[in-house]
Amino acid sequence: MKAELLNKIEHEIQGQPFIGKPQNLYDPLNYIIALGGKRIRPILALMGCELYSGNSDKAIPAAMAVEVFHNFSLIHDDIMDQAPLRRGSPSVHKKWDTNTAILSGDLMLVKAYGMLQKSEHKHWPELFAVFTKTAAEVCEGQQLDMNFETQALVSEADYLEMIRLKTSVLLGCSLQLGAIVADSPVEEAHKIYDLGVNMGMGFQLMDDYLDTFGTPELVGKQPGGDILAHKKTILVIKGMEAEHEKFKLLFENKTIEPNDKIATAKKLFVSTGADIYLKQLSAKYFDLALQGLSNLKVEESKKTDLQEVLVYLQNRSY
Repeated sequence: MKAELLNKIEHEIQGQPFIGKPQNLYDPLNYIIALGGKRIRPILALMGCELYSGNSDKAIPAAMAVEVFHNFSLIHDDIMDQAPLRRGSPSVHKKWDTNTAILSGDLMLVKAYGMLQKSEHKHWPELFAVFTKTAAEVCEGQQLDMNFETQALVSEADYLEMIRLKTSVLLGCSLQLGAIVADSPVEEAHKIYDLGVNMGMGFQLMDDYLDTFGTPELVGKQPGGDILAHKKTILVIKGMEAEHEKFKLLFENKTIEPNDKIATAKKLFVSTGADIYLKQLSAKYFDLALQGLSNLKVEESKKTDLQEVLVYLQNRSY
């Protein structure tokens, strides 16, 4: 990650605390955003701007908007997933309560729009159109994700569409917002959006892998959470193609201990080759993103930072 851009984002976050009354409504906003994370989305917004203008400052409002929106979605995701941890710390609904977490998340969404409004006025129509479309798609993706938990079978195509909506479009949106405020040509803004979506697909698929095979110290959350939530990830989809009955029995077993369920599922993922398939699929999308980067009509020297981000995301261990 480009340290200069990360420092710029952290400076903005620390300089714009959420203030208001009642305090217990605003405290969760400051809490979750202070937990850190990679700040991938706001950095992408700044990079998208730098590519076409050389000055990332124009994209600071958009960068803050996507980061605040992302954290809003995490608060609500953790409630729906009943996740006890977020980035190694108690999730908002665990530290406070579910009702406070819901309302604080709602407020965070509103604040995201307020931050985007600080962008140059002439860009408002494009910015708000892209941002609103993306916000709706993220909600659609989350609903599909929940629907899949109770479906007996989910196709690979359906799962990929779900993660495109839930995760990938926000990365594409981040890059596109940056390009828009940099006055890039319309076709370039669309190309960089597609690049971001492919990056997001590779990123989420790797995230699925790390959720099962990562360590809590590095990943910052309970390993095997997707297994316990019966999420139909590519690991499950491909594993069930080879060992349908074994997976069916495993997921229908109400008496098995959580740790035993996770351990058994991991062994099945490895024995069926589902883990290797997932890694290869993730690499395919990162390759598409790199190809998209090469097709952007900007100087090659300006592409280096974004290329480094792609390589970093593909090879990360957390």
